[in-house]
Amino acid sequence: MNAEILINKNFTIANIDNRIYGSFIEHLGRAVYGGIYEPDHETADDQGFRQDVLDLVKKLNVPIVRYPGGNFVSGYNWEDGTGDKTKRPRKIELAWNSIETNQVGIDEFQEWAKRADSQVMMAVNLGTGGPQDAQNCVEYCNADTDTHYANLRRQNGFDKPFGIKTWCLGNEMDGPWQICHKTAEEYGRIATEAAKLMKLVDPEIELVACGSSGFDMSTFGDWELTVLDHVYNYVDYVSLHQYFANRENDTADFLAKSTDMDSFIKTVIAICDVIKGKKHSDKTINLSFDEWNVWFHSNEADTKIEKWQVAPPMLEDIYTFEDALVVGCILMTLQNNCDRVKIACLAQLVNVIAPIMTRNDGIAWAQTIFYPFMYASANGRGTAMKPVVKCDTYSTSAHKNVPYLETSVVHNSENRELIVFAVNRSLEDQMDLELSFQDFGSCTPLKHVELYCEDLKAVNTGDSQAVLPTERNLEGNAGEKQTVTLKKHSWNMITYRY
Repeated sequence: MNAEILINKNFTIANIDNRIYGSFIEHLGRAVYGGIYEPDHETADDQGFRQDVLDLVKKLNVPIVRYPGGNFVSGYNWEDGTGDKTKRPRKIELAWNSIETNQVGIDEFQEWAKRADSQVMMAVNLGTGGPQDAQNCVEYCNADTDTHYANLRRQNGFDKPFGIKTWCLGNEMDGPWQICHKTAEEYGRIATEAAKLMKLVDPEIELVACGSSGFDMSTFGDWELTVLDHVYNYVDYVSLHQYFANRENDTADFLAKSTDMDSFIKTVIAICDVIKGKKHSDKTINLSFDEWNVWFHSNEADTKIEKWQVAPPMLEDIYTFEDALVVGCILMTLQNNCDRVKIACLAQLVNVIAPIMTRNDGIAWAQTIFYPFMYASANGRGTAMKPVVKCDTYSTSAHKNVPYLETSVVHNSENRELIVFAVNRSLEDQMDLELSFQDFGSCTPLKHVELYCEDLKAVNTGDSQAVLPTERNLEGNAGEKQTVTLKKHSWNMITYRY
């Protein structure tokens, strides 16, 4: 099979906001307790954070982490996770039918984020909570005033404000599963008033309004139109959430699902711009795709979890090689929409539908999806190019005219490098890919990173790593055209210098 990519120096999409390589930690399952925090673990630091987990997180180079939820936040009192740990309440947690000990809260998490070389994306409770509670949380985290909540932070040992820049106005408020679920009209009103109060406390913060919890929601579209009509002048982003599954065990169709994500993004952009036009506004609302991943492997196991446990093993998907291919395609989709998608969060980071897994009192390891994320985050920073692609297509029962080649190209002008990410979706044929470079001069091939496994269902565990990347230096003459071979069903990153 043959394919072609033309890369012209003048054909660009936008500079990539590094926050599209964000992630998510929720008080759910073993994400916090047994994930990032395990005081008795042999690698625990002075705050109880697992250093083996931190080392893996740093390899992912995650610039922002959404916290503390998720469904959890809609019933959460943020003050429960502050101050003296011996006085913090144990509470029933209704979103996930668990017990929350509150041994980790914003006091601890903001410190963990610093140690992870990351920033906090804080979500406020607009389920059981309200605008004033959100206002108080911003004061606690960001204010330098001689006032109650700023002084409470100081009393708890933090003289300087945390300086949290990005805030989510609730979580998935369109979902009937959400604690204190709201109609679009109800949410639009409460989000608007919360946004006003929060920005009065700290005018420099950015706010994310809840969009639809998936493109298959019956309210999708109408929800965004109503909510944005209320909040448009007060927020900076609208959120998108979507998870992908291969329940029918149809790999060809599964590999096409990033095209659904692309359609979702473009539809929400169109809705945002409709409201922009309606309001005669000069302001552009951008997108925060702050929950995305593959999620379906653990669904049956989760139905058997007993209620009211502390940190039960929930949503612990064990990812296959084909899942890694899908994650690789999703990351390219985000890069190719970086003109409007400024934030994205792989949900989640540790143990819960995550690239990193741990054993309590044991080791930590990288799942298959770890690798396409790691390479995209490390190398996909710069300007996203708009390549012209020619390749064959295929169709499935649910998707028509799917390109066999999924690709994105990032220009790193500082290093004079072009980084080509590519997935060959074909399950049978290798792909000879010809790349044409225009206005870059001669390009020299440097490196080819490949993620490939003959067994699409292969997984990584704490005992064996069946799916690992291979890296090799490329040899070849400089030129305006280059050719590379992509194995069947493989993820690839090829680097060129001009």
